[in-house]
Amino acid sequence: MNQPKVKYSLSNWDLVSVNPNYKTWNWKDLFCFWGVNVQSLIGFSLIASLYLMYNLSVFVVFFGTILGSFFVYLFSNIIGKPSQKFGIPFVVLLRSSLGFSGARFFGFIRSLVGIFLFGIQTYFLSKIFVYLIRILLFTIDESILYQNIFIFYYFGLNIIDWSAIFIAIIFQTLLFSVGIQFNKKLINYSAIAVYAGMICFFFVVFLSDVKITANAFSNIINLDNFLNINNLAPLLTVTGAIFAYFSILIISFGDFSRYVKNDEELKKGNLSLILNLIIFSFFSVFIVTGSDIFLNQKFSDMDRIFTNPTDIIGKFDNLQITIIALFFIVIASASTNLVANYIPSQYSLINLVPTKLTLRSSSYIISFFGLLISIFWLTILSQIGILSFIDTFAAFFGPLFGLIASDYYLIRKENLSNKDLYLITKDSSYYYSGGWQIKGVYSLLIGFIFSASTIWNTNLMFLQSYAWIIGAFISSLTYYLLAKK
Repeated sequence: MNQPKVKYSLSNWDLVSVNPNYKTWNWKDLFCFWGVNVQSLIGFSLIASLYLMYNLSVFVVFFGTILGSFFVYLFSNIIGKPSQKFGIPFVVLLRSSLGFSGARFFGFIRSLVGIFLFGIQTYFLSKIFVYLIRILLFTIDESILYQNIFIFYYFGLNIIDWSAIFIAIIFQTLLFSVGIQFNKKLINYSAIAVYAGMICFFFVVFLSDVKITANAFSNIINLDNFLNINNLAPLLTVTGAIFAYFSILIISFGDFSRYVKNDEELKKGNLSLILNLIIFSFFSVFIVTGSDIFLNQKFSDMDRIFTNPTDIIGKFDNLQITIIALFFIVIASASTNLVANYIPSQYSLINLVPTKLTLRSSSYIISFFGLLISIFWLTILSQIGILSFIDTFAAFFGPLFGLIASDYYLIRKENLSNKDLYLITKDSSYYYSGGWQIKGVYSLLIGFIFSASTIWNTNLMFLQSYAWIIGAFISSLTYYLLAKK
């Protein structure tokens, strides 16, 4: 007898609970995971700018960084525990508090933000490939770069720019579409390789003039007026900036914590974020400071500190150093794009059509739209204030966190039915009203109103760095009051 066909299924090989035998991640793997997230171009520029560009006490920045990373550690443990315990990704966990239809819709928002940011990051990654292509052509024949073909621009991009974007897209797609086991190795090797590269670059700069470089670095450390009430506001600003940098990643942390062996390894591994920030901050500040001294010895017209690593490298006249440094930047940028944007978007897209999409097919969708965003970023998208809309979408993530945390810890007391999370019938505990948990939607929208107001209301923009936390608190409280009845 033939069984009736189910029009839609929630099950998918990539979404099902991880077999305990495949939960192989330990604290070392999470150390590399957080290392990859710290080691981005944006992370480097952010850290260096906080220490060097805003006339803040180095200890205010240091303790603000530690405090911000502590909040990331705390919230990552909260959101990562249910996924670790039950082996499920973020979008499946979301079914508990929003229903399977609500999880599809709001999970899709996460994928939209992830794809957009992937495209932007790919554009900036392509600029590194532009450097490398120009170096290659210049070494072959200096006159090549002066040909008419390289002067013609289309959509603000010349033939080298176009080639670099396609190389960046193909490079990432080939790497990212293989699967989590390969991605784990990529993350681990990348984190170690980038730190090794920073250490090498550190010695290159340091040994160029040990005395001058050491003095310049030591002058940054100033204890004057450290214990001053006026430092409280800068401290909170730095704390908010560090937390905001990781805020989008936190909500999807379950996509990675599902592979962690146990809760103890999860907590130890997340604690390594603080260690990563300390290590990365030291090398970033020293490299920027030392490079400034080093470059000023050769460039009399240099009147500012470079905090963008590509700007620093572009000023070096050593071809070997330039190529090696650019290679490490490619690794760092691609790996950050993988964990922060690509993988979360894969799971969210698969959750839309679990019976049709896989990690590989979803990766092609992400790459296609990422390619379009990269192409049109310079001439169109960057000119229309699109980042404000992205910030608005991102304002959903704090309320989403609060909703999930309230549902899992306060309402369900850390109990979930793994079976029911994949059932589409009314027998499921998470069926609610046709797949929508209305109380969850109400709570999410109320939290969003408060978090988004810090972005769009000019009188509240001083709270923008804390939009995520504000939205999380409001959403969590609202859901608890509604759902406990």
